[in-house]
Amino acid sequence: MKGILAIYRREMQSYFASPIAYVVIGFFLVITGYFFANILGILMERSMMAQMQAQRFGAPPDMDVVGLLIRNFVGVIATVLLFLVPVLTMGVYSEERKRGTMEMLMTSPITEWQIVLGKYFASLSLFCVMLAPTVLYHIIIARYSEPALPWRIVGTGYLGIFLMGGVLLAIGSFISSLTESQIVASFVTFALFLILWVLDFGVRGATTPTGEVLKYLSILQHYDSFAQGVIDTTSVVFYLSTSIFALFLTLRTIESMRWRRA
Repeated sequence: MKGILAIYRREMQSYFASPIAYVVIGFFLVITGYFFANILGILMERSMMAQMQAQRFGAPPDMDVVGLLIRNFVGVIATVLLFLVPVLTMGVYSEERKRGTMEMLMTSPITEWQIVLGKYFASLSLFCVMLAPTVLYHIIIARYSEPALPWRIVGTGYLGIFLMGGVLLAIGSFISSLTESQIVASFVTFALFLILWVLDFGVRGATTPTGEVLKYLSILQHYDSFAQGVIDTTSVVFYLSTSIFALFLTLRTIESMRWRRA
């Protein structure tokens, strides 16, 4: 545990010692803030139109603005993460390999698992720091919302984002461990996430056996239930098992470095 904490503290200090973390967090908050305000404006306009039609034709308006806002916004966050996570993970191992500090870690009494877990928990903590301010958007809306804001849907939505982010960070860290170039790591990670994003659109509604398999492997597909306020144990198991598998692959890569040194 001490080894994991040592790596964790070292990584957190390196994150906030460079401007990359501040730039990524700032960019993320600007993008999500824009989409939150834009989605809210569109839904309020549609709600007003529905009320006007209800007054004219006598039918009650049937539009859950708050629920639609939450589901659309957390969906936007999930999509934005596909393009920002590569920037967060590109230097997790590649920069260490480039500077030669990875060899120093290999010769220290810290085990490979402690290195992998310490770095992963640090990137996951940075991810949570980046995500936390977006909760303020919902707190502000809750003050003026009628009916009350469904915090259960908000909570499950963010749980899904956290689990999906954990998978993306684990995959990005694995790719970073394969190269000494941050640019290559970022590009390959981005390309892979883009393929996963396109794959999600391609398999929606698929009924063939191959389509069902690809649908199960789709990272975004498993997120849909969380966005609707439902905690699907199948999706939880998928996210956790995929994260563990990616971390295991990273571990094997780190071990291979030690074998090559020997």
